[in-house]
Order: sequence, then C-alpha cells, then structure tokens
Amino acid sequence: MLKHYSKNLTIAGCDEAGRGCLAGPVVAAAVILPKNFSNIILNDSKLLSKKKRDLLRKIIEREAISWAVGIADNKEIDQINILNASILAMHRAIKKLTKKADFLIIDGISFNNFKSINHKCIVKGDGKYLSIAAASIIAKTHRDEIMERYHKSFSNYKWNTNNGYPTKEHRDGIKKYGITKYHRKSFQLLERQTNLDV
Repeated sequence: MLKHYSKNLTIAGCDEAGRGCLAGPVVAAAVILPKNFSNIILNDSKLLSKKKRDLLRKIIEREAISWAVGIADNKEIDQINILNASILAMHRAIKKLTKKADFLIIDGISFNNFKSINHKCIVKGDGKYLSIAAASIIAKTHRDEIMERYHKSFSNYKWNTNNGYPTKEHRDGIKKYGITKYHRKSFQLLERQTNLDV
C-alpha cells in the first residue's frame, strides 16, 4: 500500500505522461494531498485500468488540497528534447498550484530546481508514494483526453486507443499517411527511418 512521504511537510508529488510517445504533448501534474488522504486503489497509473484511472481522477481532483497540470507540446519537445520538456511541464504544473508546497517529490531521476523549493527524485515513486501516484493519474487522464481530441481530426493513427505511443497501428498510419502537425519530428517515428512527409 502506498504511503505519504511526510506528515509534517506540505508535499507536492509530480509525475508526467507521454514521454515515450511519437505524437502529442508531454503532460505533467503536481498534486498536494491532505495528510489524512488514503485510497486502497490508488497506484501507478500504468498498472490501472482506464475505468479505475477515471474514477481516481474524480476523487483526486475533488479531495486534493491543490492539483494542477502543465503541458509541453510536440514542438517544444523537438526544440529542447523530451527530458527537458518533461521537466518544463512539471515546472508549469507546480507554478499553477494554488497552495505552495514545502517540498517536491518527483517521479524519476532528473529534475531542475523549482525556485527555492527543495525536491527529491524517486525512482518508481508512483508505486511508492500517494501524491506521486495521484499526479500520475492526473497527468495520464488529462493527456489521454488530449489525444482523444486529436484523434477526431487525425483518425488514421488510432490515437484514441494508442494515445500516440509507437504501436504497430500508429506506425502503419505514419507509413501510409505521413506525419501530422502533432508528431514529434525529433523522434524515430519508424523502426527503420524512411522518407516522411515533413
């Protein structure tokens, strides 16, 4: 069962979704939970069904002290690389929190200081701490919504099911129809790179 990182500090957990995708933005979330918050279902978003993620999103958004989402789009990813774009999206989310955190816990191994707030990077933190898991849920569900919206204009890539990840159907769509304005041109879009309509 996941736990709180600290009972004494106001902790914001941060995570992102979409780093490994070929299209769309990277979306990050920051979440501050009440110190008495508990939920037996809450876990790393990758381990949960869509139904459970959608349920948890409602609970988190209702019960969190503060939560926020930050986005870095595919053009920014191409300009500054996916790692820097992920950190940028996290900074944007933290900046939008309505309550200031005393301390940040970040899922992963890389982060740049945000103002004067101390932080700690935690490998697989979304499977250890409630606030990071909550952030993973918020980031994932908000990003999925974006990709479902993009799918309405670009249905050939099946983003409503693969969310922009490099599935066979997504790559088949790229081979047949070329790329869209939402594809990340700095990524290897095909397993054996061929000429693309860029």
